[in-house]
Amino acid sequence: MKARVLGSAAGGGFPQWNCNAALSRAVRQGRPGLLPRTQSSIAASADGRAWAVFNASPDIRSQIAANAVLQPDPDGPPRQTPIAAVVLTNADVDHIAGLLSLRERQPFTLYASSRVLETLEANSIFRVLDPGLVIRRELPLPGVTEIEGPNGPIGLQIETFAVPGKIALFLEDGDKDDFGSESGDTIGISIRSTAGHGADGAPLLYIPGCARLNDDLRRRMNAAGCLLFDGTVFTDDEMRQAGVGEKTGARMGHMAISGEAGSLNALRDVSAGRRIYVHINTTNPILEPGSAAERAVTQAGWEVGYDGMEIEL
Repeated sequence: MKARVLGSAAGGGFPQWNCNAALSRAVRQGRPGLLPRTQSSIAASADGRAWAVFNASPDIRSQIAANAVLQPDPDGPPRQTPIAAVVLTNADVDHIAGLLSLRERQPFTLYASSRVLETLEANSIFRVLDPGLVIRRELPLPGVTEIEGPNGPIGLQIETFAVPGKIALFLEDGDKDDFGSESGDTIGISIRSTAGHGADGAPLLYIPGCARLNDDLRRRMNAAGCLLFDGTVFTDDEMRQAGVGEKTGARMGHMAISGEAGSLNALRDVSAGRRIYVHINTTNPILEPGSAAERAVTQAGWEVGYDGMEIEL
């Protein structure tokens, strides 16, 4: 199975369009080592021909342009795409807005939890995806699904499971103090090839948003050949410290990387084959190669995800 990180940044990308904090200024100025990043998404394929995209980023058009494997076959018909399916992990804008760029009457299969499908159904703008061409299918929680495109199964099987998270920002009720989540608001995905697993059959685990760990998540991580995990913020209050906002990572439904309760410490004994941080916020210092934060994660055996990063299992 082949996988590729299409977008490694959190909502807004890196640099975020209106962020003038130090890292955003530096990447705009072309400081060596700093890489621009688009918004959160990955793609996977069992055969290198039919692909499933996991989360439809607002940057999906530029992500397709940057990844030839997702572009129409030059020898194919006038309208054609290798993208057979799109799978959503939640209803955050940075994960669903790209669906609007896939509206040109192109058949593919759309997978999401019942909660996310309800959100799409309640917003009429998503009807630009012709239901006669884009079939919506509910993901079981927990459960196993064989991914199908317009021409049938594509050789990928996913297991979906609930992850502690938060309801999408635009769905929050400002009159309530609790911004928690119901089952299905945020999910994690375990991805395997049905045509031939890795040597040990270990799957790729994709969890771009996670508010806290539980025993089920730890068990799944220990069995993973590769873990792509929520790296939104390094410290819980870094947005406040950078002067760009008052929200903490916890308020946004994301674990911080550092600290006693952070993912770096909490996952130090997890035995996943590769461990990669994705969904990285524009303020996160791990984006700067050689920084103390970047050294801390790499010395602990983690990788910092980047656009175009390739994974093979």
